Amino acid sequence: MSAKLTDDDVARAAERTLNHYNRSAKGFREGTWDHDVTQNYDALLSELQGEPPHSVLDLGCGPGRDLAYFKSQGIEAVGLDGSKQFVAMAHAETGCDVWHQNFLALDLPTERFDGVFANASLFHVPSRELPRVLSELYATLKPGGVLFCSNPRGDNQEGFNQERYGCYHDIDTWRDFVTTAGFVEIRHYFRPPGLPRHQQPWLATVWRKPL
Repeated sequence: MSAKLTDDDVARAAERTLNHYNRSAKGFREGTWDHDVTQNYDALLSELQGEPPHSVLDLGCGPGRDLAYFKSQGIEAVGLDGSKQFVAMAHAETGCDVWHQNFLALDLPTERFDGVFANASLFHVPSRELPRVLSELYATLKPGGVLFCSNPRGDNQEGFNQERYGCYHDIDTWRDFVTTAGFVEIRHYFRPPGLPRHQQPWLATVWRKPL
């Protein structure tokens, strides 16, 4: 659990996870590019405020699938990923700016984005680091900005699943983390839609930075 992780443990978890993504980047793209996440796109875009064009940070953009969609919708989309392979792939696919940054060492501009899209990415952040990362995302959003997150849910366990480090929070624990960072919950739902809860492994949440 997070309380037992040392600084070296956290650094090794990030390195091992990113090495996995760098090695498997091509296969990951082939296996995920056609996934239907329009429900998640709509959950973010429907809550953006102010006059377009809006700006969105795709946090953990991977090979660029979601980045390409946002660009097609007239969004000023910026990608960010810790994997060098994904950064190169996403930029080549979309032509968007894609920042190479480790989630544990973010360097984000203040009040830059109308939205942050964190689809299957923040669960890689160890729990002991999550408050700081969420505070950094809060700071990079404009007042009234929207944070979308989708993570695999669980019973608040964390650790390695093969070569990837992950945290699997339930709704109450996740809500505590994000509200402590200052966000206000808009809504949450479970995915895939239309299935019994035990067949919905994904928890999606939508949050707003208060004006």
